[in-house]
Amino acid sequence: MTKKISNEKPHEHLIKDAKKLVQAYPKVPLTVDCVIFGFEENKLKVLVIKSDLEYYQGHYSLLGDIVKDNEELDQAAYRVLKERTGMNDVFLDQVRAFSHPARHPGGRVITVAYCSLLNINHHELKIHDNDLNWHTVSTLKDMAFDHKEIVDECYSWLQKMIQEHPLGFNLLPEKFSLRELQNLYEAILGVSLDRRNFRKKFASMDLLVDINEMEQDVPHRPGKLYKFNFEKYEKNKRKWIGIDF
Repeated sequence: MTKKISNEKPHEHLIKDAKKLVQAYPKVPLTVDCVIFGFEENKLKVLVIKSDLEYYQGHYSLLGDIVKDNEELDQAAYRVLKERTGMNDVFLDQVRAFSHPARHPGGRVITVAYCSLLNINHHELKIHDNDLNWHTVSTLKDMAFDHKEIVDECYSWLQKMIQEHPLGFNLLPEKFSLRELQNLYEAILGVSLDRRNFRKKFASMDLLVDINEMEQDVPHRPGKLYKFNFEKYEKNKRKWIGIDF
């Protein structure tokens, strides 16, 4: 059998001009949106702002902006948070991208959602432009763009995270009662939990330290106070299997 000889030179098929190649790509704007959840008075809230787009006049939207040419996504998210709220002590997690071609009335825009959970009493809003404020998650209905969908998606992500990691303890006082702990999980998970099963679950984890103190000045029967053993958790977190209610 005669072997076919190719006249093609080595590497002739390779694209030589990377810049020209990228210039030929479709130009789709990239933005970031920050979903900042806050816990206060046994309620889960989210930080929203009035949209400055006439098309969505009167509607609330998330904190977002375009990603600049010289920015990484994380840098853009933290910049947006700082510029819109004045806060610079909030940790953000990237959740996912939203890319429906019709999600923006002005044309195709892809956004990447970032999420955080904080104790509202520990973080001061230094800017209140465009009616920036906290709103209870359950009261948010119609929002600008697809921001209600983004909030819902991030809420589901948060509910999963709080069962897989003990991040909820950062929202509680250093000393807390089991009542306060249950209120926290019920607010974030959006369900009522059986008191006895809840306490049994946390007792089995052996991560709560009884500090031999009782609640003071409460309108109900005082309960014991506990601390979360972060040191023990760090040593054993690879064995942590989460909290399944």
